[in-house]
Amino acid sequence: MSRRDHGVTVRDVAEHAGVGLSTVSNAINHPERLAATTLAKVQDSISALGFVRNDAARQLRLGRSRVFGLVVIDAGSPFFTVLERAAEDAADRNHYAVLLGNSGQEPDRERRYIELFESQRVQGLFVTPLGHDLHLLAGVRERGTPVVLIDYAAAAPGFPAVAVDHMRGGRIAAEHLLELGRRSIGLIEGPVAFTQVRDRYRGAVEAADAVGATTLSIPSPDLTIQGGVVAAHRLLGLPRGERPDAVFAPNDLVALGLMETLAAAGVAIPEEIAIIGYDDVAFAASARIPISSMRQPAEAIGAAAVELMMEAIADPGSARRIAFVPELIARRSTLGN
Repeated sequence: MSRRDHGVTVRDVAEHAGVGLSTVSNAINHPERLAATTLAKVQDSISALGFVRNDAARQLRLGRSRVFGLVVIDAGSPFFTVLERAAEDAADRNHYAVLLGNSGQEPDRERRYIELFESQRVQGLFVTPLGHDLHLLAGVRERGTPVVLIDYAAAAPGFPAVAVDHMRGGRIAAEHLLELGRRSIGLIEGPVAFTQVRDRYRGAVEAADAVGATTLSIPSPDLTIQGGVVAAHRLLGLPRGERPDAVFAPNDLVALGLMETLAAAGVAIPEEIAIIGYDDVAFAASARIPISSMRQPAEAIGAAAVELMMEAIADPGSARRIAFVPELIARRSTLGN
């Protein structure tokens, strides 16, 4: 049986190159420490022997992988797609990889991903929590895995966090509608009370209450385009005099489904119902009626999360918080032509 059948080891590479084991280790992990001629000799031996580093064995020795776990609410959301890519790029610059877990807006699924990533001994864990209960994550952190919260505005002692002030974002969105003369704002709500969406609507309700305007809860099965379609049909089922004259959607996917369905039914947007979404994803500006939205800096959020993770790895007691405020991007769905 050949050496390759058993797998080429670091010792094999060292013998072939005529160097010590530590030199091969440096060539693999810290090539900048070696002279160019020595590095080239080791790399030639690695290539000639077909050596592949056994990361599983290395992980057992070191106790951790060079992988981060990322658990998001909805991997299909354009916002989280951009955020994940930014986090992946930032992690790559620090020589880490990112594995994605999609909780699918389901608390039990979120828990399973957290437990899976911890069992796989990831170096760190990024989580966009569905609610305020952080006991599971506190346990993960106490067992030695750094945890960074993403898009989490509530107080979280001991956790590094990238926060977005969604209450202020919701207030800004509602104030925009109120300044345009709207006095009844529909709020589309899914089956799960996400912290992020709840905070947006709290801000909107406060703004409406301050001027005597009203808000109306509109149920939806989920926070997707189809969820927006369902919400639109609920609105269409109301007498015209009972429909809100504006709708604040929890994200741009819902806003798009809502707007397209209402427009197809002959509802004038924004003359009869003004619509504002949240996230300002790429399609918002290019929709048939460009969608007003509250812009979240997804790329900056993803990069900031990795920055906090690197700090937590270097200093386990680190719990710095980075905050962002959404920005109003007003377009035709509220402003008209």
